[in-house]
Amino acid sequence: MWGCRGLSCAARVLLGVPRAAGGWTSGRRPLQPGLRTVNVIFRNLDTAADCSLSYKELKGLLKSQTTLIDVREKWEIGQFGKIPGSVNIPLGEVVEALQMNPKDFKERYNQDMPAKSDHLVFSCMAGVRSKKALDIAMSLGFSRVQHYAGGLEEWAKYEPPEKKQ
Repeated sequence: MWGCRGLSCAARVLLGVPRAAGGWTSGRRPLQPGLRTVNVIFRNLDTAADCSLSYKELKGLLKSQTTLIDVREKWEIGQFGKIPGSVNIPLGEVVEALQMNPKDFKERYNQDMPAKSDHLVFSCMAGVRSKKALDIAMSLGFSRVQHYAGGLEEWAKYEPPEKKQ
């Protein structure tokens, strides 16, 4: 019909695309999508794709004013190392950390508290937890956030992780 098989449920509802099992995903008659609806859907799909970084892109960003947050557990950092220059904030602490007052953040993480307009990149071992952290940061109003989907596993293919001495 519209080639919408790969669209998310939200996109299917907006376009009124029927489910495979039959019936309309919106539960009512199909919507007549206009150009505006389609543009909004595809802009959102593009934004989601823009959130993921490759090794090369991350390497370039690390030379700029970017805060790299590793959301793995502390024991993982000790065992596997980390991407040089990253700050460790385990995923379970991300919500609290991104809402702390700057003084407490500095004491706990030995890093300046990022502003909502600062560029943040999240990483983990293989991209799953970093994507969750990205979603959390976006929900808290951080506007320039990305995640390194390859994580430490990919980083280690190009250069050795930093290990604590």
